[in-house]
Amino acid sequence: MTDEPDDDMTDDEWYGDADPRVPDAATSWPERPGYPQFAGEVPLPDEVASGMPSDYRLGEAELRELERRVEQQSTPLWMDVRKHLPLEAVWRRWRQLAMWGRSDVVDDFGRDPRATARWEWLFEFLYSKWFRVQATGLDNIPAQGRALLVANHAGTLPYDSAMVMHAVRRDHRSRRDVRPLVEDTVFHLPFLGPIMNRIGGVRADPANAERLHEKDELVAVFPEGEKGMGKLWKDRYRLQRFGRGGFVKLALRTNAPIIPVAVVGAEEAAPMLGKVTWFAKNIGIPWIPVTPTFPWLGPAGLLPLPSKWFVQFGAPIDLGRVYGAAAAEDRLLVNRLADQIRTQIQTMIEELLGKRRSPVLSAFLG
Repeated sequence: MTDEPDDDMTDDEWYGDADPRVPDAATSWPERPGYPQFAGEVPLPDEVASGMPSDYRLGEAELRELERRVEQQSTPLWMDVRKHLPLEAVWRRWRQLAMWGRSDVVDDFGRDPRATARWEWLFEFLYSKWFRVQATGLDNIPAQGRALLVANHAGTLPYDSAMVMHAVRRDHRSRRDVRPLVEDTVFHLPFLGPIMNRIGGVRADPANAERLHEKDELVAVFPEGEKGMGKLWKDRYRLQRFGRGGFVKLALRTNAPIIPVAVVGAEEAAPMLGKVTWFAKNIGIPWIPVTPTFPWLGPAGLLPLPSKWFVQFGAPIDLGRVYGAAAAEDRLLVNRLADQIRTQIQTMIEELLGKRRSPVLSAFLG
């Protein structure tokens, strides 16, 4: 028996009372004594019937749903039947409190429009007052359609990704949203990880990036990854290796133009003088930063220092049109293209550094 519905059968007829599209937590089962009895009972094979309650019977729709769950190794159908919960009013109130401040609908990756709006004031303060960001080249970002923003990474916390997001949403003519790919180190951090996820961050994974491009989203990647965030002050603005060229493969497979992005100022916002690794690994993080303010000021030491930022968006690079999707399997070509884009971003960074009046003081005084 197939698990596909007949052409002349509506969705309600197919799923019946066991509609898998309705989350169990969002529904309350009607009160029934014991287990429910369904009309049109269908006998079950002995190996299936032996594992379920003796007074439980399935109709044809329920049997199909059971087969679907068995194939997907999901929870058996009869285990979803719930009796009346004690203190149901208390649990209902608890669910309402848990949803306070959250949107009723989030996208497939957890972005919450209400949370994004709630933190907008902070990003605007950091962007216009604290970092005094000067963004150029925003016209290179397409008004619609997919694109891949490739930027350098720096700082103990991902302030640079937040400023790139805010620059496009604030100053681009189409006010587009940017979906940054967040490293596991940040994505799984308590408090910060959920906030990044709710304002639009997505766990760094090729499948996630391809799904975003299928929706014609703007995706931002930071190929330096943890190595970029962990750069010491003596290595500031020296780009680390761009991984294995995963962003090039993504651009080729999805036919998305690459927008090189150079960010200057993040290194001074959180200058890392050293890092502790032996203790950090015991608590699940790669290192603990040592900055002029952290850990000496406690959690407050993680706040960024005021600095002058420059963010430049370069001209788009359409690799898919030149090489085609099949080129994503050519390792030598992928590595060579990744090095070329890395060199271009390094050149953009050096040009932005040349605009500053002095190496350090102008970074703070503007």
